[in-house]
Amino acid sequence: MTADPVVDCAIYVDGVRDPQAYGYADALAKVRETGEGFVWLGVHAPDTLQMTDIASVFGLHELAVEDAVVAHQRPKLEMYGETLFMVLRTVAYVDHDSLASTAEVVSTGEIMVFLGEDYVITVRHGEQTELASMRHRLEENPTALAIGPSVVLHAVADRVVDAYLVVAEELDTDVVEIEQAVFGGAVVDIDPVYLLRREVIEFRRACTPLTIPLQRLTMPNPWLPDEVRTYFRDVSDHLTTVNDRVMDYDNLLSSMLDSAAAKVGIQQNTDMRKITAWAAMAAAPTMIAGIYGMNFKHMPELDWHYGYFVILGIMVAICALLWRNFRKHGWL
Repeated sequence: MTADPVVDCAIYVDGVRDPQAYGYADALAKVRETGEGFVWLGVHAPDTLQMTDIASVFGLHELAVEDAVVAHQRPKLEMYGETLFMVLRTVAYVDHDSLASTAEVVSTGEIMVFLGEDYVITVRHGEQTELASMRHRLEENPTALAIGPSVVLHAVADRVVDAYLVVAEELDTDVVEIEQAVFGGAVVDIDPVYLLRREVIEFRRACTPLTIPLQRLTMPNPWLPDEVRTYFRDVSDHLTTVNDRVMDYDNLLSSMLDSAAAKVGIQQNTDMRKITAWAAMAAAPTMIAGIYGMNFKHMPELDWHYGYFVILGIMVAICALLWRNFRKHGWL
């Protein structure tokens, strides 16, 4: 049996939560009957049937409903009739001992918000997208909630962007670790550089596309009161800070990736020169041994009393001469 996706549903009148428990259909009916307050419905990972039932009660557009079920959407802001639909990507930092011992640095999820005149619906996907603490904090400030459901949209956007700032701070430590590994050690492991750059790109995909939707919310529009738009400017400024830092990380990691690749190439060339030098020193004795291993009958030096010692001396002299030359030119 499919679990109930509804996490919380409540009516707020003058910013105060109605203590009575309601289903979302009854809650919306009461708000519209009395003409007071709004409904805040919180949903987590609904399936198609569950989201369709919610859509039929609140009159949500089918395209927005499809986005809310499928998830994996880019951050965006759209208007369907009288309903504002916003998608935000959430990001959380994954703790790890070192970049070499982890396969993930950031994890992502999504929050979709449906905003109407007398309701707000938050649809969450991912484990790091909980909004219960945010709801409790807003309930402690009824003056803010009394403004209307648009306050919830601002609180969600603010929470998401604040999480971006935390992740950006954590990534700074990883970038420094990578920088020390690339430029400080004799041996470079390029895999952590690829991993961190991939995770930074994932982070960038979450935060950068959110810029335009937030800018639209800061401009005069029929969806938000002026006082709420003022708060969205602050959120937009924070997002700009995050985008600048993520761009810096991306550029820095690209440079370090090139440097690491160059350093690996130099290491490989050095190793190849050493291998070539040792192979050359082994080639001369091998050639001489091969000649005397052909078992010819008429080899005058075979009958010479000192022949064995002379041949060994020649081998050693050739190897010593080659070693000296290779050492002189930095191959060994």
